[in-house]
Amino acid sequence: MGIKKYKPTSPGRRWGSGYTFEEITKDFPEKRLTVALKRTGGRNVYGRITSRHRGGGHKRKWRIIDFRRNKCDVPAKVIAIEYDPNRSARIALLEYRDAERRYIICPDDLKVGDEVMSSENAEIKAGNALPLEKIPLGIPIYNIEFKRGQGAKIARSAGSLAVVVAKEKGFAHIRMPSSEIRLIRLDCFACIGQVGNIEHDSISIGKAGRSRHLGVRPYSRGVVKNPVDHPMGGGEGKSSGGRHPTTPWGKPTKGLKTRKPKNSDKYILKRRK
Repeated sequence: MGIKKYKPTSPGRRWGSGYTFEEITKDFPEKRLTVALKRTGGRNVYGRITSRHRGGGHKRKWRIIDFRRNKCDVPAKVIAIEYDPNRSARIALLEYRDAERRYIICPDDLKVGDEVMSSENAEIKAGNALPLEKIPLGIPIYNIEFKRGQGAKIARSAGSLAVVVAKEKGFAHIRMPSSEIRLIRLDCFACIGQVGNIEHDSISIGKAGRSRHLGVRPYSRGVVKNPVDHPMGGGEGKSSGGRHPTTPWGKPTKGLKTRKPKNSDKYILKRRK
């Protein structure tokens, strides 16, 4: 996958960059594997804004991705690499020997014509899904389950990878993309390799219009608002807030730890910070 820079025909184009899409082999999604995606504009069922700065954007269809990889011991051939507007990673279209088709998250180096399989005895190669018990130490993995059969929850975005660093007492020690080390049961499945589209972080949006296409609306800083609208607003001339950063409702932000204790905390061996 490559990144292209645009000719500076306008101030917005001068700093923008985009994909070359050279890895994409199919322009339109598989119709049976898509569903309509209703846009909320950040509103809940009562019409109240619960997620700010969302709205508009290009119309999309949701691609149904196989995160469970539960069709075991049946080889599948990669017949296309596609763009997915709902995620940063690319997706691969698989065709199994019984002619069933499914989408999976496409790992780096997976090409059209390659064969992948989900099995306890699968080969250690990109795209194959195995239980953590069968994966050697130091091998990069992605698409990792928290609970067996629940489907992958970890390391699904572009360029993500985790590593098995140890195994003991029925658990694998997984170093997450955030550098956190977490215990996950050995019977949980994971895929071999690293998620593709590695250069996704290097893309420069370049202009406000591209954010609007993505469904991101403008936002105003708190310090430029009036005191009635934000705790950090007001003051003569420019002020830096005069207090710790907060949300419009007075809750501290930017550095204050807000994570509540969870039952899964006992599975975290080493925090990311």
